[in-house]
Amino acid sequence: MDIQQFWRVVLKQDREGIRAFFHDNAYVNWHCTNEHFTVDEFIQANCEYPGDWDGEIERVDNLNDLMITVTHVFPIDKPMSFHVVSFISIVEEKIISIDEYWSDDGNAPSWRQEMNIGIAIK
Repeated sequence: MDIQQFWRVVLKQDREGIRAFFHDNAYVNWHCTNEHFTVDEFIQANCEYPGDWDGEIERVDNLNDLMITVTHVFPIDKPMSFHVVSFISIVEEKIISIDEYWSDDGNAPSWRQEMNIGIAIK
């Protein structure tokens, strides 16, 4: 499976392009918001999310039929960004399930800043 192409169609909100990567009975779990989606529901949630999006894959690890990606996702016209860790299970070159963890990017909480520990990653 071409993970670069998968993320390209997801970020472009290309309904048919996304669908081509999935088995019909696949599902997607967004654990941070306690949501379980069918493929159709995932495509709807992704493609109807407002705005134009871009992003870059920062890391890919493969473990047998499990692909793990870390992707930086951001809207083209707004000063916000997210990181998503995706555990993608693949059967016969198509996605059977995704378990994702989305997080807003931001500053460390003030209590930790006051401790004057750690440095910026980037």
